[in-house]
Amino acid sequence: MKTLTLLRHAKSGWDDQGVRDFDRRLNPKGKRAARLMGRHMRDSGVAWDHAIASPAARVVETLNEVAEGYGRAIEPVWDRRVYLASAATLLDLVQSTADDHGGLLLSGHNPGLEDLILTLVADIPDNPLRDAVEAKFPTCSMAVTTAEVDRWADFTPRAITLTKFVRPRDLDPGLGPDAD
Repeated sequence: MKTLTLLRHAKSGWDDQGVRDFDRRLNPKGKRAARLMGRHMRDSGVAWDHAIASPAARVVETLNEVAEGYGRAIEPVWDRRVYLASAATLLDLVQSTADDHGGLLLSGHNPGLEDLILTLVADIPDNPLRDAVEAKFPTCSMAVTTAEVDRWADFTPRAITLTKFVRPRDLDPGLGPDAD
């Protein structure tokens, strides 16, 4: 069995208009959400033995904060192809993962992550987790998918099970959408 955990970067700031998108940093709410998500991941048994992530500043900071909450360093392969990648590019990265890894953490950006989930998980009636992802995959959300396969190359569209979808606001309502 293979397990793919997808983690979107936490909320970043737009205060400094002179900063390139790639260099945007987390805001305080994003840092808090990432630490909380890390604790939740640890407490609910979410695990991986390999990680791939966008090298954008907000993803780097998200993983540092998640690691703080998780209690374990996250040492991903920083891959520029993840930065603002399409679902197709992300799927190529997943499918090219070495088969000796059973669990993969992929951290990056939307809309690619959300689209990847919607590509992998069949759209069948009464699938509340998929429906929730389709409604919105907010910042610092996590989705866990599994497949009864031995090779990552066999991690294919419509054959994957979405086992968990958690948004920061599910863990702390104060991390929900801003009122403004």
